[in-house]
Amino acid sequence: MVQGQIVAANQPFLDISESDHGQSPHEQSSRPPSVEDDDEGHLIYRHGDILRDRYKVINTLGEGTFGKVVKVVDSRNEKAVALKIIKNVEKYREAAKLEINVLEKLAEADPESRRLWVIMLDWFDYHGHMCITFEMLGLSVFDFQKENNYQPYPMEQVQHISYQMCYAVKFLHDNRLTHTDLKPENILFLNSDYDVSYHTKKKREIRRVRDTRIKLIDFGSATFDHEHHSTVVSTRHYRAPEVILELGWAQPCDVWSMGCILFELYLGITLFQTHDNQEHLAMMERILGPLPYRMCRKTKTKYFYHGRLDWDDKSAAGRYVRENCKPLKRYIPMIDEDHRNLFDIVFRMLDYEPSQRITLAEALDHPFFAKLPAELLLHKQDQRSSSLSMEVKSGLRERSHSLSR
Repeated sequence: MVQGQIVAANQPFLDISESDHGQSPHEQSSRPPSVEDDDEGHLIYRHGDILRDRYKVINTLGEGTFGKVVKVVDSRNEKAVALKIIKNVEKYREAAKLEINVLEKLAEADPESRRLWVIMLDWFDYHGHMCITFEMLGLSVFDFQKENNYQPYPMEQVQHISYQMCYAVKFLHDNRLTHTDLKPENILFLNSDYDVSYHTKKKREIRRVRDTRIKLIDFGSATFDHEHHSTVVSTRHYRAPEVILELGWAQPCDVWSMGCILFELYLGITLFQTHDNQEHLAMMERILGPLPYRMCRKTKTKYFYHGRLDWDDKSAAGRYVRENCKPLKRYIPMIDEDHRNLFDIVFRMLDYEPSQRITLAEALDHPFFAKLPAELLLHKQDQRSSSLSMEVKSGLRERSHSLSR
C-alpha cells in the first residue's frame, strides 16, 4: 500500500453505541424533559445552554438541510469551536456517521491536516443528534462574496483560492475519494477579516479579504471508489453533465464543480443559474457548445431526441437561456495573459467528457498558477520533501550496506 494512502474500512461504518465518544444505547435514547426538537428535527437550544457538560452555546453560525452549525466554547480549554448538530432524523444521522468515517480516514493519512481539509476535534451522540466539533474557521468564500454585494475576487486572490482548492481535492482523489459536493459554501477562509476601500465608479464600499488561505468542509457526501455511487450528486449549479445524464461518475465530477466555482469567484455570478435538468443542459450547450453525440446516445434520460437535446429555443425557457447565457469566451473581460490562462483552465475543467477533463495534478502545474509566490506552491514543496526523503533513505541504505561489509 502506498504510504499515507487512505483505505476505507471494510467493516461496517462506525457503531456509535460502542464508541467511547458516546454514551450507552440506553443513555442515548433517554431524553430529559429539557431536550426538545422542533418539527423538522432540529435540536432546540438557547444561548448559554451547555451540551454534554462541556460545550457552551454562543450563537448559530449557519443552517442547512442536515441541521445547524453552532459556535460553542469548549470548557476544557476555553476555546471557541464549531459544533455541527445533525437533525434527529435517521437519514441525516447515517450521513453524519459516514462523514465521521471519512474525516477519521483523512486524519490517518494526513495527521497535521496539511492538505487543507477541516479538522474534526470530537464527535458524540446527543439524544439522537449526531454532533461533530470542528476547528473554528472564517466565512465561506460564498458568504464573503455575498456580504460584499457579490463583488468578484481580485485575480491574484482567485489564483490562490483556486490553487488551494485543486491541492486539497487532489489529495482526496489520490486516495480514491470523491467529494461530490464542491461549491463556494463548502470552501471556508481560515480568517475572513477584511479591509475596506471605496469604489468611486460603483459608489460603494468594497471589502477585500486579508488572508486567502482556505480549507474544505462538508464530507457528508464524500464517496470512496469502492462504495455505492448515488445516481444524483452535487448541488444543482455545480453538477457535471455525466451526473445529469446518469452515465455514472467518478473524481472528474469534482473537477467540473471546480470549473464552475472558479468562474463564480472571478465574475461574481453563477455560471449555470437553473433548477431544471433540461434547461441546465441547454445552458451548457449555449455556453460550451453541443454535448458530445456519444453522451447523448448513451444516456437513458428523456432529454434527447434522435441524439440531440430536445429543446425549443423559441419557448419562454429558450429565451431565458439565450438572454442569460453566452459562449464562455464572451465572458472574458479583457485579453491578457492572466485572463487567457484563467479561461483556459476553466475550459479544461468544463470538458464534457470526464476522461478528457483536466486532472488536478495537471491543474496544479497550469500557467494560471505560475505567478503565485514559491512559498504558496504547496505541491512543489511536497515534491521537494518527497525527493529529500528518498535521498535520505537512499543514503541510510548505502551507509548500512557499507557498515555491514
